[in-house]
Amino acid sequence: MNKYYYTKSHIQPIRKYARYFGLALCLFGLSVLVYFSFPVATSYMLMERVYASQTVTTPIPAIKVLTTERIKNILAATINSVEQVDYTDAKQWFPSFEINPATPRVKNYLLSVPSIGIKNATVSTQDYNVGRHLVNYGGTAVPPDKGNAVIFGHSTLPQLFEQSNYKTIFAKLHTIKKGDSIIATVDGAEYTYKVTAIAIVSPSDFAPLMQTYNQSYLTLITCTPPGTTWERLVVKAVLSD
Repeated sequence: MNKYYYTKSHIQPIRKYARYFGLALCLFGLSVLVYFSFPVATSYMLMERVYASQTVTTPIPAIKVLTTERIKNILAATINSVEQVDYTDAKQWFPSFEINPATPRVKNYLLSVPSIGIKNATVSTQDYNVGRHLVNYGGTAVPPDKGNAVIFGHSTLPQLFEQSNYKTIFAKLHTIKKGDSIIATVDGAEYTYKVTAIAIVSPSDFAPLMQTYNQSYLTLITCTPPGTTWERLVVKAVLSD
C-alpha cells in the first residue's frame, strides 16, 4: 500500500501575517485620526463652555450660539481652506474688512506671552505675512499708544507648537486665561498688558479690529478651532497701570 504525505501550504501563514499587518495599519490610521481630530473635537465640546462663561467686554462681542449664520460662516471657511486660500496673508482672515493704514512709528517690536511659552516674538508693522512673523494689522494702534493694537498670528494643532516657528506660534493661545500677562517691548521699553476678555467670532465680525481710544488695548487674533480656519479666537488685553 502506498502512503501519501501532505504538507500544509505556506499560504496560511502568509494570510495570518497579512491580517496582522492590516490590523496594525488600521490601528495606526485610527491613532493618526485621533491625534489630529481630538483637539478640534475638544475645542467644541469643552472650550466653548469656558468662553461662554466669561464676561466679554466691548468691542469684542460675547461668543454666539450656533445659529444658521454661524453654520454658513463655518462652511464658507471650510470651502476656502479646501480651495487653498493663502492664510499666511493676514488680510485673508477678515476678507471683507477694509482699513486705511497709517504710517507706523516703528517697523517692528517684540511680544512675549509667558503663560503659553512665547518669548520675544517679532511683530511686524510693515506687511501681512504671518508665516514669517506676527503681524500688527495696518491701521490699528501700536503699543503703548491709545487705541487697539491688533496682532495676528498663525495657529495649528497644540501638539505641534514651536516657539520659533511662526506658523505654529499661537497653537496654544486657546489655553490663555483672563489676568495673564502679555508683554510688548517697543524701542527697548517693556509694556505689560493684562488679558481681560476672550471670545470666538466669525470672519465676518469686524468688532475685534475696531479702535477704542480711551485706553491702550492689545488684541491677539488667530484661527480656531486649532488646526482649522473656521473661526477666529480673539484675546483682548489692556495696558496695566
